[in-house]
Amino acid sequence: MWSWILAWFRKRYTVTVSYDTKFGNVDDKTFRGVRKIKKSTWKELIFVTADKKLISVRSASGLHYRIEEE
Repeated sequence: MWSWILAWFRKRYTVTVSYDTKFGNVDDKTFRGVRKIKKSTWKELIFVTADKKLISVRSASGLHYRIEEE
């Protein structure tokens, strides 16, 4: 029961990363249940997924990403 109450107060995010300038293409990747955003700059995005994996996405020409609260 306590885990349900704690889960209600924890923020989770949905992160969508696009490697070109258009969202909704074949190259988009979506990560659901992201626990924490560690670093978000225009060339690098680092976050922790729901299963506690550290994901780092980089691009020399700049990233296009969307972070939404669940």
